[in-house]
Amino acid sequence: MTSVSYFRTLILGTCNMLHKGPRPLVLCGPSGSGKSTLIKKLFEEFPDTFGYSVSHTTRSPREGEENGKHYHFTTKDKMQKQIEQNEFLETAVYSGNMYGTSKRAVEDVQEAGKICVLDVDVQGIKQIKQSSLDPFYIFIKPPSIEELEKRLRARKTETEDTLQRRLAVARTEIEYGEKPGNFDIVIENDNFSKAYEELKKFVISNLKQGETVTS
Repeated sequence: MTSVSYFRTLILGTCNMLHKGPRPLVLCGPSGSGKSTLIKKLFEEFPDTFGYSVSHTTRSPREGEENGKHYHFTTKDKMQKQIEQNEFLETAVYSGNMYGTSKRAVEDVQEAGKICVLDVDVQGIKQIKQSSLDPFYIFIKPPSIEELEKRLRARKTETEDTLQRRLAVARTEIEYGEKPGNFDIVIENDNFSKAYEELKKFVISNLKQGETVTS
């Protein structure tokens, strides 16, 4: 088992040699794929290794949400101006609200010597690919659409209409995720423990590779 200290040493070594933060991880996957749970597990096991980029949004804060921690809450006018000034890596609109990942949010994590983790959708992936970020792209997919539907229904948070919309989006995302060249690795989350070990192995092996290449 790779220790936290060993993991941290690899990252710091990379930072010192490259004079910049390590390459970010961009994770993508349909709602219900288990992507968020995998990210949470990674942060729990390596709390000092990874940093989450705090997204911007124009929606109002929900109960318990803190500005700068859960989101950078902003206005549509201000965010639109920042977009025009090329301050964002990717943006999207959901239910009339704007969301996005700023370049500054990623840089803050990198300057702290941590691996920046971004959780984005396919549209965000396409935008980031047009930037100079150069992350590792990881796609998390469910074993099947049928299993995904089962998971979403088990949440009991969807109406039939919203469920069908999510499944339609998921089919498009899976098609894009499985296309060769779009992602560095595709992880099928049929068994959580197995999927997590695959994710961790991928991250560690690429840190080692980065250390070898730059030494």
